[in-house]
Amino acid sequence: MSMRPVHVIGGGLAGSEAAWQIAEAGVPVVLHEMRPVRGTDAHQTDRLAELVCSNSFRADDWAGNAVGLLHAEMRALGSIIMSCGDAHQVPAGGALAVDRDGFAQAVTARLEAHPLVTIAREEVAGLPPAEWDSVIVATGPLTSPALSDAILALTGEGQLSFFDAIAPIVNFDSVDMGVCWRQSRYDKVGPGGDAAAYINCPMDQARYEAFIDALLAGPKSEFKDWENVPYFDGCLPIEVMAERGRETLRHGPMKPVGLTNAHKPDEKAYAVVQLRQDNALGTLWNMVGFQTKLKHGAQTEIFRMIPGLEKAVFARLGGLHRNTFINSPRLLDANLRLKAEPRLRFAGQVTGVEGYVESAAVGLLAGRFAAAERLGRPIDAPPATTALGGLVGHITGGHLEGGPQEGRGGSFQPMNINYGLLPPMAPPRRDAEGRRLGAKEKTRLKKRAMGERALSDLAAWAGHPAPTLAAAE
Repeated sequence: MSMRPVHVIGGGLAGSEAAWQIAEAGVPVVLHEMRPVRGTDAHQTDRLAELVCSNSFRADDWAGNAVGLLHAEMRALGSIIMSCGDAHQVPAGGALAVDRDGFAQAVTARLEAHPLVTIAREEVAGLPPAEWDSVIVATGPLTSPALSDAILALTGEGQLSFFDAIAPIVNFDSVDMGVCWRQSRYDKVGPGGDAAAYINCPMDQARYEAFIDALLAGPKSEFKDWENVPYFDGCLPIEVMAERGRETLRHGPMKPVGLTNAHKPDEKAYAVVQLRQDNALGTLWNMVGFQTKLKHGAQTEIFRMIPGLEKAVFARLGGLHRNTFINSPRLLDANLRLKAEPRLRFAGQVTGVEGYVESAAVGLLAGRFAAAERLGRPIDAPPATTALGGLVGHITGGHLEGGPQEGRGGSFQPMNINYGLLPPMAPPRRDAEGRRLGAKEKTRLKKRAMGERALSDLAAWAGHPAPTLAAAE
């Protein structure tokens, strides 16, 4: 216990994961969280790892989806975020979604109970004290102005910003199930074992056109000080999507494919709004893809135009908050240390990753790197063939800066995990019987092979036995 602690600033997903990994390695850690001493525009509680946007960790299929592979890798490395997420999952088709309250309570309780974790409820204003020789900055999209300004001054770089928008949540007993029905797209069974994980609200063309008109005309929140800040395409406000074309929504979050109206099986809906379970009790459901910057009064009026939601009671209306991130390829080394001041590491969304799981994943790596450094052990990034390695490789050097000669502006933007961040593999051409494979089957087998390679290489890197594929599934 005479070992100096590592300090982690920020108790979100990345900070909580980093603190857990450090403590599990046998190194003391102080986790600094400014709530409830100082609140934010998006958080509602003082719990660690509070989810402020969706409650979904997205697809959970390691063999067919890159984020599902990231899930499997994090589970193999003892992730607290994945462990608590699995313990508090709610039905969500092929995705892993969680009861947000139970999840945050579980993460908080486990960190509070760990003998090597100290939780300090305080704001770290400005740069951390010089005597803190190992610090992880995991302050996420809502970094306090004092710390944000200090980082900006230290690096000499401008921080990029974009808006994250929050989707509304509806009380289940206010949904008209005589109009809506339960079904997952293509009846896909998810990790919760439910093939009817979504509530579907159908629209005919006339209702859809009227809905689009209302979205376009509705009053929006204005943030004049933040003008010209781009949205991230993975979290566009629904009215911004509508502005890109009247058909955009029915080819996006309101697409009607893979669904059959249980009340009118012979009628095909023109568009469908989906609700996904948000808590374990099944009393709260969030509107999938309906993040918005509409003013609250307009939200209630416009969203009650949706069939089945005419009498909807909203437990939470949508909102908007600004996200900030640093130019990681320029500012960070391969071990997530700030080149200008190596005692500082960065983790989570502030590094320019996008998504709950990606943020926690970078926190996991930052925690492992900091613990290894404190223990005097070699610091090696995961292999580039893994989802973890591909993600950290992108933000610390894989991004193409470009230049005038290449015709690229070189701007660094948020990134979700995707197969494009991993070294490619040639797809098989024939099956075991020698028959030529179709394009879809080639893609499926290629993704599975990339997943198998990743899990095997990760096990070798971590010094663990390679997980059986059945266990990963």
